Amino acid sequence: MLCQLSINNFAIVRFLELDFRPGMTSITGETGAGKSIAIDALGLCLGNRADASSVRPGANKTEVSARFSLDDIPLAKRWLEDNDLELDDECILRRTIGSDGRSRAYINGNPVPLTQLKLLGQLLIGIHGQHAHHAMLKSEHQLTLLDSYANHRLLIDTVAASFQRCKQIEADLKQLEASQHERIARKQLVQYQVEELDEFDLKVDEFDEIEQEHKRLANGTELIDTCQASLDILTEGEENNIESLLNRVVSLAEDLQSYDPALSNINTMLNDALIQVQESAGELQHYLSKLELDPTHFAYLEERLSKAMQLARKHHVSPNKLAEHHLALKAELSTLDSDESKLEEIQLQVEASRAAYLSNAQKLSQSRARYAKELDKLVTQSIHELNMPKGKFTIEVNFHPEQMSANGSDNIEFMVTTNPGQPLQPISKVASGGELSRIGLGIQVITAKKVATPTLIFDEVDVGISGPTAAVVGRMLRSLGESTQVLCVTHLPQVAGNGHQHMFVDKFNKAGSTETTMKSLDREQRIQELARLLGGDTITSNTLANARELLQ
Repeated sequence: MLCQLSINNFAIVRFLELDFRPGMTSITGETGAGKSIAIDALGLCLGNRADASSVRPGANKTEVSARFSLDDIPLAKRWLEDNDLELDDECILRRTIGSDGRSRAYINGNPVPLTQLKLLGQLLIGIHGQHAHHAMLKSEHQLTLLDSYANHRLLIDTVAASFQRCKQIEADLKQLEASQHERIARKQLVQYQVEELDEFDLKVDEFDEIEQEHKRLANGTELIDTCQASLDILTEGEENNIESLLNRVVSLAEDLQSYDPALSNINTMLNDALIQVQESAGELQHYLSKLELDPTHFAYLEERLSKAMQLARKHHVSPNKLAEHHLALKAELSTLDSDESKLEEIQLQVEASRAAYLSNAQKLSQSRARYAKELDKLVTQSIHELNMPKGKFTIEVNFHPEQMSANGSDNIEFMVTTNPGQPLQPISKVASGGELSRIGLGIQVITAKKVATPTLIFDEVDVGISGPTAAVVGRMLRSLGESTQVLCVTHLPQVAGNGHQHMFVDKFNKAGSTETTMKSLDREQRIQELARLLGGDTITSNTLANARELLQ
């Protein structure tokens, strides 16, 4: 709950330090005194927008701090733990606004972005403003009120997550479909190229092999003539071939070795040379015997080589890279085929994600319908108490599967009849200003009981209410204050008298400067203030008696 609020140099406030207690606190004051100024200042600690106009004239900056007890607020404790912001039994939110308009925010002394103040503030305080009943005319706010009462956060989060997944998959599908024409055209081209290269069927490294074999056959005559000439020199010449000459030298070397063993190495080397010549001649003879000048095979090679070079030029690659290019095109074609399969798969995913969304949205709709009936009875009972004895309130929940959103697929309509014999109609068409205030207040009090926020602020929500109805409103707020801290800014004595405590706002001029103060009233001061609210400036014994009666 809110324990203390300190305000420095905010608007017409010089300095205020306010201590708050559990229960219902009534806040009253003269018209124009600034009864809501403490609420406005507190709003700064909750992350509301502010600018240099918030700073009191002549001051350098505005500073507002709010101290909260975290007893029985597990959500706030968990949030502080998750954000590493020094968890303790208490929490202090602080905000400063300089005369230059620059703002700084702090949680437990730690500088934080404004968004974190807002997130934590939502767990600590709920504010119901005097114009909240006007917002109730909007369908989206009616939905918020119903969901607040139902408190089915998990269902809402599930629907929101399934909606986001659905949107993401639809975006993927849209992107694939947008490129489908280009992809089909590319696939047709690649498929033609692959079929053409499949027909040619050039293997990796085959071009180099063809080129080498073509070169050999193209020079076949020269190879035969040169091989034969080499054989003649080595072994087959009629006179002075190398083999016969070496045989003669080897014979001479053997004679020399017999005379001098030191020449044995020469003999060995000459024998080795003879063997090398004979083996070389054998290899040449074998090669020559296998060498065939097949014109048909040569023509085949020449045609294949020419085709390879032609296709290489067509595909803008070198001939020896054509086979690798063929494999790359096959891989691309496979990818394009998989894209087609992926398109079909995503289309199925879209259908599945929509089905999942609609299933979750229908569960949420059923929950809303169930809690709507519960809320119908409570609000109808409430407006009966608020001097609309024949009134009836109901909530229509209509499920529209074609209307997908993060909040579900429901259209919510608050329906009301205020007089007997009249049919139920949308609240915007039926209720007068006073009736709308009473219905709105009843809904706010009922939904506030279901929300885990430990502090609730009602800022002149009783506008348009008077007489016996005001007394009922006061009792409703006091009852709410038994379980929740309630701060109520009001101008009605019947409401103010129901507060467990009472604070008075006053405005005065001092040395040409306007200043607002706020103080807690004791019992006698409360009687005087209630008498003022009852009778205006003239306080009589009757108004004092009435004031005492209100405090009973």
